[in-house]
Amino acid sequence: MLKQLKDDSVKFNRYMKNNKPKERVFGKFTKKCIRCWNTRGHISKYGLHVCRRCFREIATQVGFKKYS
Repeated sequence: MLKQLKDDSVKFNRYMKNNKPKERVFGKFTKKCIRCWNTRGHISKYGLHVCRRCFREIATQVGFKKYS
């Protein structure tokens, strides 16, 4: 059905006006990792917005030091 709607832009715009996903203001899916879209283990401090797994991969590139 979407393929038929995409051919006709007027019908597609009318369809998307009523059926698009709404913007979330609060809840689980408002904070997502910008790399993998994971919603668990989110780190938003310092404007990072990554999950803990992605943070471990990019920590040294961002400027954090790893202590073992």
